[in-house]
Amino acid sequence: MSHTSVRQAEIAAEQAHVDVVYARVEEMRVEARDMRRRGDQLAHGARNEAIFEQAAMLFERDVMVRHANQILRSLDSEHEGLVFGRLDTTTDGDGSDTETMYVGRLGIRDVNFDNLVTDWRAPAAAAFYQATAEEPMNVVRRRVIRSTGQSVVDIDDDLLAPEKRPAGMAVVGEGALMASLTRARGDRMRDIVATIQKEQDEAIRAPWRGITEITGGPGTGKTAVALHRVAYLLYRDRRRMGGSGVLVIGPSPAFTSYISRVLPSMGEDTVELRSLGEVLDGARATGNDAPEVNRIKGSLRMRRVLKRALREAPPDAPEELRITYRGEVLKLDARELARVRRSVHGAGRPPNQSRVDAAEALLEALWRQADGRPGVDRAELVTDLGERIDFHRFVVVWWPIVSAAEVLVWFTDRARLAAAAGRALSAAEIELLASSWESTTGPTVADVALLDELRVLLGQPPKRHRRRAAAQAAELRSWGMDSSSAPRRTEHYDEYSHIVVDEAQDLSPMQWRMVGRRGRYASWTIVGDPVQSSWPDPTEAASARSTALGPRSAHRRFTLATNYRNSAEIFALAAHVVGDVATADQLPTAVRSTGVKPSIRALSAEELPAAVRTAARELLSDVDGTVGVITSTGRVASVRAALSEVDDPRLAVVDGLEAKGLEYDAVVLVEPNELITESTTGPRTLYVALTRATQRLTVLTTDPSWPGS
Repeated sequence: MSHTSVRQAEIAAEQAHVDVVYARVEEMRVEARDMRRRGDQLAHGARNEAIFEQAAMLFERDVMVRHANQILRSLDSEHEGLVFGRLDTTTDGDGSDTETMYVGRLGIRDVNFDNLVTDWRAPAAAAFYQATAEEPMNVVRRRVIRSTGQSVVDIDDDLLAPEKRPAGMAVVGEGALMASLTRARGDRMRDIVATIQKEQDEAIRAPWRGITEITGGPGTGKTAVALHRVAYLLYRDRRRMGGSGVLVIGPSPAFTSYISRVLPSMGEDTVELRSLGEVLDGARATGNDAPEVNRIKGSLRMRRVLKRALREAPPDAPEELRITYRGEVLKLDARELARVRRSVHGAGRPPNQSRVDAAEALLEALWRQADGRPGVDRAELVTDLGERIDFHRFVVVWWPIVSAAEVLVWFTDRARLAAAAGRALSAAEIELLASSWESTTGPTVADVALLDELRVLLGQPPKRHRRRAAAQAAELRSWGMDSSSAPRRTEHYDEYSHIVVDEAQDLSPMQWRMVGRRGRYASWTIVGDPVQSSWPDPTEAASARSTALGPRSAHRRFTLATNYRNSAEIFALAAHVVGDVATADQLPTAVRSTGVKPSIRALSAEELPAAVRTAARELLSDVDGTVGVITSTGRVASVRAALSEVDDPRLAVVDGLEAKGLEYDAVVLVEPNELITESTTGPRTLYVALTRATQRLTVLTTDPSWPGS
């Protein structure tokens, strides 16, 4: 029989099993709909029952309907490519007695409870990912099944134990992983449940407790592994993980959009995805500061600046209190008011929770002014003045309830910022910060960590200040922040059971403080690559990270060393660029060669716009998937203008930071030297940009010597 006919016969055999599975899925869907219908009928019947019987029936209704909806949601989300693997295993020495197990996105049993498909997260399916030729784990043949809809279109086999192969067992294909690497990318990350490799599977199935760290270079699948780990943990321990929630934090909205379909495609649609600019409830920051401004805002020095700022009198606070008591004027001047303010702050309570303390301290200071005067009793004075409307009006404006956004606006005043900074900031740094906050474009990603720090330092305002809260909401909107939707957690930021931080090497110390508040009692998955870091002070960031994560019972590290994304030709160029800041053991090994080297084109500045258009059109015609045009932050606008005539939804223009975590079939890299000069970490951002392409890379530069020797 020819190779083609063998393949077709094997595909037909797998199609027969897949048909049985989908027929059973349809039966399960009918059963779930019937369960939901019976639940609704219980609700109608409960209306005529006594109150206790009615409550019991309604509870039973809720359980039935919720369970039915969960089944239907799982069946719908996992419909595409439901069955993707098969294991043929043996327990005897010669392989004469083999057993077959199918692996898929869900566990499916027939009406007799016989196994049709094993869930990929189940312990029994681990061999599908962990078996190798050196350690076959009794697996003779591992088969990956590729489907479109309900139709099997191809299969790929790995023969792990040739000596145990029984007569008549066919082996076809060249391996599922390499086949998947050549397929075109879309604008969303795909799940990798069919092609998980052993080193990745070990990280996915690691215990939930403590900290699991996944490191590795570009293209090693770190993000995909972390997301599949979330799906695995929810499958294994849904009660613990699902109750308090799982949070996945990524570097940018483009990144969270890119990964947004991975977990739902595996039946998990309750996980929160947030970019760093969205970690604070209500915040929707997308813009980034210039690197030198970002460096200042992210430093732990800013915490000292913020704390000092809150101890000073707010702008427009009155500098004198004059009040008449029994015909005599009692007065507190600026010096005395400052002393009272210091005493209130010295108690250590957050300012927004200290207004009553401030009022009491003012009354005590007024008593000291009146002490010794004939006929003045302390208790009477405190009671009488404390009930006076003019006194209350003074307290409200002297000790206002302040929002975090208001405090940052205060810092547009250079003198106020300098006073709060003390020696923590230089004059040049004060000017950079004040200028950034004068912008009318709203908060940046770095500002969100400062706003969260201020939220904690200020404290929650008393609930009775609803009118003030409405004014603060208006101020948040003026800062480009969404306050129309209520936060999922209005008071508690430490309820998540598991947190994933992707591109963790880029988090500033202030961002680590913000993220750490969300997971005081959580387990963690930390994903990153030190070589790709855009944060200039890794020592300070490491200290802040250690404080944020706190002591944990377990800390395990997995290093992924195989680059599946880039061709060897593309990665060789990237490795050359980053050679001065990375050691050989920090760089992954690219396992796929296409024979196509990156195209490096030197041209004049005048030729650049036309060259960008030409290169983008060439790559759009050469690849079936996406094309990314990556350039420096300062050049993004001009590159987008140059490409305004190219109308193709597969084309995207991003800067080096926005490219983090993304991948494209082809990339046009514009002016690579500019990515180095605008970065505070040398060639690391350029390294990121050079490792986004899976198939083709074109570099456009006005430096004829680039990349140099």
